[in-house]
Amino acid sequence: MLLSDYLDAKGEPCDGAPMGVLLSAHAERLGSATALVLGGRTLSFAELDAASNRLARRLQALGVEPGDRVVICMPNRVEFIEAMYATWKLGAVPCPISYRLVASEFGTIIGLVEPRCVVGDHTTPPSDCPFLDVDEACPDGFLADPLPPAVACPGKIMASGGSTGRPKLIIDPVPSVWGRDKASLFRPKHITTLNAGPLYHTMPYNYCILPLAEGSKTVCMTQFDPMGWLRLVEEHRPHSVSLVPTMMSRIAKLPAEVTDAADLTSIEVLFHAAAPCPPDIKRWWIDRIGAEKVIEVYGGTERIGSTLIYGHEWLARPGSVGKAAPGDEIVILDDHGNELPPHEVGEIHFRRRATGPGTKYDYIGSETRIRGDLDSFGDIGWLDDDGYLYIADRRVDMVVVGGMNVYPAEIEAAIERNRDVLCSAVIGLPDDDLGQRLHAIVELRDGVAEPADGLAFLAGELGQVSPYKRPRTVEFTRSPVRDDAGKVRRTLLRAERLG
Repeated sequence: MLLSDYLDAKGEPCDGAPMGVLLSAHAERLGSATALVLGGRTLSFAELDAASNRLARRLQALGVEPGDRVVICMPNRVEFIEAMYATWKLGAVPCPISYRLVASEFGTIIGLVEPRCVVGDHTTPPSDCPFLDVDEACPDGFLADPLPPAVACPGKIMASGGSTGRPKLIIDPVPSVWGRDKASLFRPKHITTLNAGPLYHTMPYNYCILPLAEGSKTVCMTQFDPMGWLRLVEEHRPHSVSLVPTMMSRIAKLPAEVTDAADLTSIEVLFHAAAPCPPDIKRWWIDRIGAEKVIEVYGGTERIGSTLIYGHEWLARPGSVGKAAPGDEIVILDDHGNELPPHEVGEIHFRRRATGPGTKYDYIGSETRIRGDLDSFGDIGWLDDDGYLYIADRRVDMVVVGGMNVYPAEIEAAIERNRDVLCSAVIGLPDDDLGQRLHAIVELRDGVAEPADGLAFLAGELGQVSPYKRPRTVEFTRSPVRDDAGKVRRTLLRAERLG
């Protein structure tokens, strides 16, 4: 087949087209058109494909063959995306993981994945695997021509963004070919997207790596910065952007004269997920760009089920994450596996009726939560009478205070209503009387002095939650409480405070 045969008459990817070949097909069709803007570099489709082809041949020289696993571990940079496509071009399985892992965590994951090699840079923790350093100049002799079509199955392995601290990798059984699992109604073909998150997570994968296979221009930040994000929106005029609530909050809490002056009119879709969004922040964005453009999704890398809610629906049902996607059904179970009626809190399960053969995920390093035809992310919540879902928190994050179940997300949302607060995390610490007491870790906005009395500083916000849910102690920090993907590693926070 010719490269052009993998695109339809509109230049859009054909179902079944290998991901690696699609980049070459767009390079042939679009040539010098901009494909990627990242880290001060701008690459055309032709340049990005040529670099990916050379990198693929370097991986071949290290012994990478179809079906082999390749760990990709580095900060957001052009070579990260080149490595993803280079791996697919060989029919190998990319496994992107965080470069922020400590050596012991990295070693555990390497032991679970058993990769043929690791692709990274000076930030990558050391291991015994063959290592391709992307900062080393490409030796002569590695051609930039397209490679023969190849398909990886599974298509990728992604690391979990969970908070338990236990390494877990998710095998995506869908091959590395274009299909409905990779397309999105909220990310049309041939647009400009803006990604602010780390590339080893699922949402940046969907909004930075996949759009290139559609012939879209992708703008990606090396690291999120609220002022920098506004500048990129004005410069590149993206159609679709993806953010996590922490990022949404940091933009919204910039000085009003800055946000009022920013031109955000190009944004047709603001896609957010990964963590609960404080209601005040959600309303700020709805007021700023329009309710029809703010879309929240609840789901996971495992694709066991999902919900979606538009801004106008959320205004009618504040706090909801929406209704089940077509083909999915939400079932709330108690601790004994009994189905609960609306308004009763229990573990959220999905029944995915549309799942077909060869689309069932698997874990490396953990067990699934499958119960018959039901599966769960481990989150707690309830349904209203119309089938709209509300998240309470993750089961592993729940704190039992004097026999009462407390969900930190509710308290964190209240604390973050304070404009001087950027972010917060609430954890349980041992208490002789109550079993556990609530402790709040609060990240202050730049320029805000640390209060002498933390509980008094937050009194207005904490007064909105029940007395037994109020933290007994508060600490303030200038360090990020959440990671770049908006996740809180509560296990680590708790361990640090327990010494």
